[in-house]
This record gives sequence, C-alpha cells and structure tokens, in this order.
Amino acid sequence: MGFYSPDGAMQRILADQIGALEAQGRPGLGQQLSVTWLRYGHSLRQSAAGASSDFDAAGFWQRPVAGAAWNGERPRYPASVVKLLYLVAAEAWLQRQLIGEGPELRRALADMIRDSSNDATGLVVDLLSGTSSGPELPPAAFAQWSAQRQLVNAWFEGLGWPEWAGCNACQKTWGDGPYGRERQSYGEQLQNRNRLSTDLTARVLHGVMAGALVSPPACIRMQELLARSLDPAERAADPENQVDGFIGGGLPLDARLWSKAGWMTQAQHDAAYVELEGHRPFLLVIFSEGSERAQDATLLPELTRALAASCRLAEEATIESSTATA
Repeated sequence: MGFYSPDGAMQRILADQIGALEAQGRPGLGQQLSVTWLRYGHSLRQSAAGASSDFDAAGFWQRPVAGAAWNGERPRYPASVVKLLYLVAAEAWLQRQLIGEGPELRRALADMIRDSSNDATGLVVDLLSGTSSGPELPPAAFAQWSAQRQLVNAWFEGLGWPEWAGCNACQKTWGDGPYGRERQSYGEQLQNRNRLSTDLTARVLHGVMAGALVSPPACIRMQELLARSLDPAERAADPENQVDGFIGGGLPLDARLWSKAGWMTQAQHDAAYVELEGHRPFLLVIFSEGSERAQDATLLPELTRALAASCRLAEEATIESSTATA
C-alpha cells in the first residue's frame, strides 16, 4: 500500500487537465507524462517533528495524505531529479559516520542541488559508494565496483517502501555522457540507467519536507538547499534557475517553493513542494519524456497553474457551501 490515499476529485481534475493539454497540440502526451500530486491541510514542513523517531512504524507515515497520480508508478529516466536521492543518502551516511563531515562535501551538496552541478554529483556518488570513474575494468574488479555502486539502492530498498519497486539510483549524471567503467556500468542496452517513478520521488520529497527522513535537523539542511527564489530579477540573472519552464514557472510570485528539477534532450522533469498564501499547500512531481516535451517550456508551468487554479476554485466552493449552511 502506498503512502497517500487516492482522492477521486483530484484524480478527475488531473486527468481533465492532462487531456486538455494534450488537445492543445501535444499528441501522445498521456503516454509521455507521469504525475504525482498531493495536497495538505496545513504546512508539511517539519510536521513529523512530534512523531516517533521510528517514523515508518509508528506515526508519521501512517498519517493520511490525499493525492492523485497519472502513471505514478511508472519508472522513467529521472535526469537530475535523482540528485534529491543522493542528497538524502549523503545525510544518512553522515549520520552513520560512513563519510566525513567537511566543507568540501557541503560545497558539493549545495552545488549539486542549487545549481544541479554534474561535477559535484560525481564527487557525491563516489563518496556514497566508495567508487571512482576511470577506464573499463576486468570482470572480477568490475563486479566488485558494481556491488559498491548498489549501496544507495540498498539503503532505499531497506526502507521497505512499495514505491521503490523498479527504481534505480546508482549512476552519476553527465553532460556529454559516461565513459570507461561508467559506460560499462550502464550495460549494452542502457538497462542499468537510473530510473525513478513520480510516486517514489514524491515520497522522498514528502519525507524531506516533513522532517521524517534521516533526522529533523538533516531535513532542515536539505530544505535550505531545495528552496528556490521566484524573484524575477534573480531568475533573469540565472538562465538555469530551475524555476522558469518548470513547476515554479506556473506559480505566483508570492508563493514559496522547494524543488529539484531535471532536464536533458529527452526529458523535462520537476519535483516541488509549494506553499501559497491563503490556500492549501501541495506537492507536485512531473516527469515528461521525449524530445518535444524536453523543448516544451510551457507544459510544466501550465499544468501547475491549472491544478492550482482548480484547487482554488474547489476551496472557494467549499467555503461558500459551509457559509451558506451555517
């Protein structure tokens, strides 16, 4: 059983909005898109602070969350969204003293999330796995190297989340692509590429924002890295701001946003938690695949704007109904 409860009204809204976007000249969008959308009655931030430290067994993870999904269980190549998982793993490794605290690690984590640096991600993956890039390896050495690269996967699998099924987080991220033993690791048919679903990504971000993964202080550090500015001047100064063309591009300027985007020639993804003044907070993960979708800078903002507007109308209708009844 997943961590959120399907909400019929939200599911209809989501399906209707995806259908409308497809009809606007995006043929095949329904197959190219995965979405997981959650709504909250109040701020999610640090909401697990009062729960038992054994979150999964006695407290936080049993609390009901309303949600909807479209292809939410389908694993897709996550591009740089996988860096969210590496951030969580790094904090878990630090807590267990498997890696050492230090300014260079903190600099790498910040650049990996804030700027989506692939170079920084390479260092983080090396530290998490005890591996390094280099020439191709002979079979015995490659088998040992590959086993080490499964450490992040093993940790997430150990959480016992059903959303982890079919997912894979063991590869670095690239500009030009992998070479040597890194390409060797992908497999001839690229069968060992990273894979995440929007359901799994939503659960990770849900836990981070609530303070329920690793520890509340670790989650606060992660939230600080995920925070995005919606200020137009700051966005204009940074063409790769992870807001324009993504979920943040569909939000009003007074919204608060925590997110990690991913993009490449065949993908345009984002995972975000949003707080809007006067309205219920929501968490939204959108993965879109294909070269047309990767070049579609309006898709994610339009879907975000439509879902937020639909929720706003529903909230206003509920308030009016309650007032009339009273």
